[in-house]
Amino acid sequence: MITAPNHVPERLALLATSAVDPFLTEELLRGEQVHRGIDLARVVEELPEDDDRWLVEPIRSLVEDAKFEFREDRTRADAWLAPRLHATLRLTRREAADKRLWNHLALAVAPDYVAWRHRSEPTASRPERRIAAERFRGPADRQCFSRLWWAAELFRNGPDYEPVEAACGNQDLIHTVLRMELIDHRPTAQALVRLLKSGQVTTGREIFGLSVAINAAGATLVYDVLARDEPRDPHRLRDWIAGAGSAPPVGRHELPQGPDEDPVPEESVTRLTDYFAELFETAPVRGRKSTD
Repeated sequence: MITAPNHVPERLALLATSAVDPFLTEELLRGEQVHRGIDLARVVEELPEDDDRWLVEPIRSLVEDAKFEFREDRTRADAWLAPRLHATLRLTRREAADKRLWNHLALAVAPDYVAWRHRSEPTASRPERRIAAERFRGPADRQCFSRLWWAAELFRNGPDYEPVEAACGNQDLIHTVLRMELIDHRPTAQALVRLLKSGQVTTGREIFGLSVAINAAGATLVYDVLARDEPRDPHRLRDWIAGAGSAPPVGRHELPQGPDEDPVPEESVTRLTDYFAELFETAPVRGRKSTD
């Protein structure tokens, strides 16, 4: 397994997708050898040096701890890393939507983590272990680090990251739900976590079936009306981001605190959880026996 690049930059930067492919070598995609970091540094766009958010060391420290702590079960690292990455790399949604940032993080800062987390297991039909290129520079729901940051952003309940742990502990949930437009409705996200934690929805087929039902119902029913949410105060997020430079490192054994925003109204979460549970009863779940 590869190790960190010989040259790890001190600060995050922007790496255009058009400049990524030369560094996605066969040796890297097989998890054998990383590129020379010094070469990659020549094609990046620097971020403002007066912003401490772009320091790499806190992120490198997190991924090293994740690799050690979850060396026996790589998939469990997602639930641990997602809230801590979000609380460490404090971004606006506009900044997080810039794929160039995630390209740089995956290829220049922590390609060893991407390889460790997403290297495939050998099978009879595909004995060679590989890392899919999309884990380095793919869409937000597939790229190694952006999927975790966005999962934390969409599933946190105000400053509380506990729902993020639950959501990211189920690979089918984050893989399926991050593609849903409705997931940006906070009561929807919290209701899905409630169903997961209660055991009403667990398998990948069940999650997919429920998501299909939710999207179909959403075409005729406005969830904002059924389960209202309080508007967010942008000043609280800006204050949280502004405090990044003076914030201590995130805890390894306890969850960090997110932006000091109001949680989702409990009444809305309860109402939508009950509604989704009813939807699930008739959701098209492949392999489920009919109760008729």
